[in-house]
Amino acid sequence: MRPDRYVSLIRRGALALVVLSAVALAGCTADPAPTSTSTGDPTPEITTLGETPDASETPSPEPVADISIPASCEDIYSAEMLSLLQADNPPLNDPGVTMDSTEVVEALEVLASGAQTLRCSWGLPSSYGLATNVTIVDASQAQTVIDSLPDRGFACEDFEDGTACRIQRTDEENAFGETHYFRANGWVSTRWINFGPQGYTEDVVATLWG
Repeated sequence: MRPDRYVSLIRRGALALVVLSAVALAGCTADPAPTSTSTGDPTPEITTLGETPDASETPSPEPVADISIPASCEDIYSAEMLSLLQADNPPLNDPGVTMDSTEVVEALEVLASGAQTLRCSWGLPSSYGLATNVTIVDASQAQTVIDSLPDRGFACEDFEDGTACRIQRTDEENAFGETHYFRANGWVSTRWINFGPQGYTEDVVATLWG
């Protein structure tokens, strides 16, 4: 074989190897990039506009039931009740009237203990009139008085978010009675002789607690 032909065959072989290498490289597929696995927070829930997830309704505050001692006795009555009292059995707070608002020993002890109180009486010194105390008490004082009343003949019942206890008696000459009302920090005690206006305690309760 001629030398120039031999060289030509070598060159063709080398070219074929280059072409085959290129084809082989083109046929190779690179490994895909690794897919990262998310370990973060999950996809958040989709909520409707205006909604808050897991929102709890805020309860409305309970109305405040505590009271303060009024500035004067006129302030414990409605205008209608005050007008009736002034017309039917004046005066208000006559200095000669010494009647207490209760005859119950335990109640008298609370009144004498220094508890903040307002005393109001109607009428002249006689067997015709009434006396009322509006008193600030704690739960223990209130319960002490309430517990003492049934044994003395009082009938107690729930009334206007509180407890009302009443007794009424008569003898040959007189009618008399007592009413006690407890709610939160307030205690209204009333003793009357021959003068117990209809709805008296109910009016005081409605005026003080609204």
